[in-house]
Amino acid sequence: MAAGLPSNPLKKIQLVRPAHVWYKHKDIEAAKRFAADFGFYETETIGKTTFFRGYGAEPFVLALEASDKPEFGGAAFVVESEEDLVYAQQSLPKECRATEVHELKDVPGGGKRVTFYDPVDGFPFHLVHGQTEVERRDPGFPVLKFNYPNEKNREPNKFQRFEKRPAPVHKLGHFGMCVTNFAKCYEFYSTYFNFHPSELVHNDEGVDVTVFFRLDRGKEFVDHHCFFFFEGPKMHVHHSSFETHDFDAQVLGHDWLRHQGYTNCWGVGRHVMGSQIFDYWFDPSNFILEHYVDGDLLDMNEPTHHNKAAPDNLHVWGPEVPPTFLQ
Repeated sequence: MAAGLPSNPLKKIQLVRPAHVWYKHKDIEAAKRFAADFGFYETETIGKTTFFRGYGAEPFVLALEASDKPEFGGAAFVVESEEDLVYAQQSLPKECRATEVHELKDVPGGGKRVTFYDPVDGFPFHLVHGQTEVERRDPGFPVLKFNYPNEKNREPNKFQRFEKRPAPVHKLGHFGMCVTNFAKCYEFYSTYFNFHPSELVHNDEGVDVTVFFRLDRGKEFVDHHCFFFFEGPKMHVHHSSFETHDFDAQVLGHDWLRHQGYTNCWGVGRHVMGSQIFDYWFDPSNFILEHYVDGDLLDMNEPTHHNKAAPDNLHVWGPEVPPTFLQ
């Protein structure tokens, strides 16, 4: 990998936040029904692709493309400037097959993009800039006041009342991959981008096999992780994770999906690394999507944490880890 390093190895492509993920489905109508039941808002269909937004400002957070086979189409990150797109095109190793900077004419929000391919396993990764943000939507959930045993915050004669409904998606929080060579992937992403390890997980021999990356944005608070990967025998997307409003919204969404007949993967529970309350579901193509709430925010004052791989490191409460979850 050293031969492919940029001439100034200290300069990194500056990522700002995750933007969206792209999935391809054989049964596109079933995938679209699941997306609606999961809490996405459909915006428009362009060609074979239907776009969904959350109630945040991104023009879309999920793209579902009709295809002859299910496939992960990659995640996109917003970069700080168009110069970052140009730099990515020019500096990424030739194994990445980076495209030229090109206009996004067939997606909501427009903007410009560079797509490259992971140099180890070949999955697509998109960099975008200049997309037009949309007006934020009201998710229809109040900011709740909770009554604790010795602290009563809700006014007398006020009630907590909800309606049964999907959990509204706010934004894409993170995505994760199983990769075939952890060390090479870690070297690549930490060299070329402003990814910083919030957590490194090692095996019994002390070798790192999993990373939870956040973005190095200096003093700016960012999510505990926006991209993670772990080593396994075959490359595949593990899951994409979307923030919802709060715990009540999340559990209402859990019950909604259960009553629609979908298959729960794991949850509801609370993670250790990142602290999120999680709820994982299989979509009709067996891709895993997660609702999460109450994740940690970090800045660059927080050091990297090192942990040994163990089931107890994954969650502090909730159902036992499914045996296939880490495959």
